[in-house]
Amino acid sequence: MHDIWNPWHGCRKISEGCANCYMYFLDKVRDQDGSRIYKTNNFYYPLSKTKEGAYRIKSGEMIRVCMTSDFFLEEADSWRPEAWSVMRERSDVIFFLLTKRPERVLRCLPSDWNEGWENIFFNVSAENQRRADERIPILLELPFKHKGIMCAPLIGSVSIEKYLASGKIEQVIAGGENYEGSRPCDFNWIKRLRKECENHGITFAFIETGTIFIKDGREYRLKSKSLQSLMAYKSGMSYKGKEIKFSLRDTLGFPLGEDELYKKRFKEYCKTCGSLLICNGCSFCSTCHIKENG
Repeated sequence: MHDIWNPWHGCRKISEGCANCYMYFLDKVRDQDGSRIYKTNNFYYPLSKTKEGAYRIKSGEMIRVCMTSDFFLEEADSWRPEAWSVMRERSDVIFFLLTKRPERVLRCLPSDWNEGWENIFFNVSAENQRRADERIPILLELPFKHKGIMCAPLIGSVSIEKYLASGKIEQVIAGGENYEGSRPCDFNWIKRLRKECENHGITFAFIETGTIFIKDGREYRLKSKSLQSLMAYKSGMSYKGKEIKFSLRDTLGFPLGEDELYKKRFKEYCKTCGSLLICNGCSFCSTCHIKENG
């Protein structure tokens, strides 16, 4: 996918949300070991250019980082400074960071961080109430200009309203669990998060039901991820809150205007996707027929 950058791959399981990790499952399918951590061949992907010399990733795009690892993983400490350098150079691109290790973040920031870089969107995972109460208070105190919460895989009822009241959270994402050993996601948990986000005008994205979804006391099994996404969209739970404004700069340090930023484009297939609110837009890779078949 054009909106994912995995500078390293592999991870160590550290909490309940890791029990049925999708990365471990997919690696197992490929006869690989998800616990093997290594630097990937795509380490410099955000700096890659076309034959014409233009960046493949356009100014204003949002790139999700380390979706098959954790950016603040201890085993990646020697590689992280170089990854920060890539993000520093691409000050015109938004980098979405997600971690289950917020307690490690302060010691892993670059020396010129100060109060944070405008192009970094920092998020913590909160799969249940225990981890929400453990990680979100740390999130609120860390020096990032943009902060969000990922309640996925959501494996228990979570209330985050007291944290949203701080005014420091700009987005919340929620979704059920997939693949081997999936645990149920209850629609009541989703409705509660949606209501709390709506109370504070914060964008809430319900991206997928997960394989096992409970609604009105009835259990549904949805093995197709495209169907999970469609059902999440049809639920009407996603909510567009206050706009998140990133003050991006070009590689020379000059502010970028709206007319200089990437414009999202969507195909018909995209319009009923649970991730529509937070999606980077279609890359027009012509693989929609694969998604439509699950």
